[in-house]
Amino acid sequence: MSADDQKRAAGEAAAAHVEPGMVVGLGTGSTAAWFVKALAARKLDGLRCVPTSEATADLARELGLTLSTLEDTPRLDLTVDGTDEVGPGLALIKGGGAALLREKLVWEASNRCLVIADAAKVVKTLGKFALPIEVVAFGHKTTANRIADVLADHDIAMPARLRTAPPQAASLREASVGDKLAGVVRTDGGNVIYDAACGAIHDPARLASDLKLITGVVEHGLFLDLADLAIIGGDGGVEILTP
Repeated sequence: MSADDQKRAAGEAAAAHVEPGMVVGLGTGSTAAWFVKALAARKLDGLRCVPTSEATADLARELGLTLSTLEDTPRLDLTVDGTDEVGPGLALIKGGGAALLREKLVWEASNRCLVIADAAKVVKTLGKFALPIEVVAFGHKTTANRIADVLADHDIAMPARLRTAPPQAASLREASVGDKLAGVVRTDGGNVIYDAACGAIHDPARLASDLKLITGVVEHGLFLDLADLAIIGGDGGVEILTP
């Protein structure tokens, strides 16, 4: 199976966990998109969905799903989302799609969280995938300096790098935004993303805590003790992982 086939298998398996009348959080990214499509195909009565990004909202709306918000539905039955890495104990790195803040808000408002991924996302140690850190745009370079200090304390030598958009997207962003951050990836909340090439994260809990203490850091992509179940698509079919 190709990686895309594995993602599709995981998304379709996750859709089977949804029941009529549920309030469901919809993740962001290519794997989550397969779940959204599979969920829409089930045509469940009374289903309401809380998307974690504008891109997911657009897809869900196009497929005829009923959308809600955290304001209107502050407690969710279930959230299903993709991930960039799945480590021991279902510790995750997320945020490749620049939606980590909204994703974490929805995850933490959910009774259960399912993560879906292809087999390549499962790792023995978190950190090969760069850790996204969402930062307030104002004074972001000074925040980046403080992030570098924290990373160094965790034996991570490489400074975090500001995420930029591809050239074509950058030109569109420059025309519409017209500010000094044109060409830089902005989240749906207007923040910027710094990606930290950690290599290996030996103490994810301590790093998560230290990053959140930095003024200017809005959120980071370490999702710890949040996933209840992982559905992994592989060559042999779907595998279920528990914490």
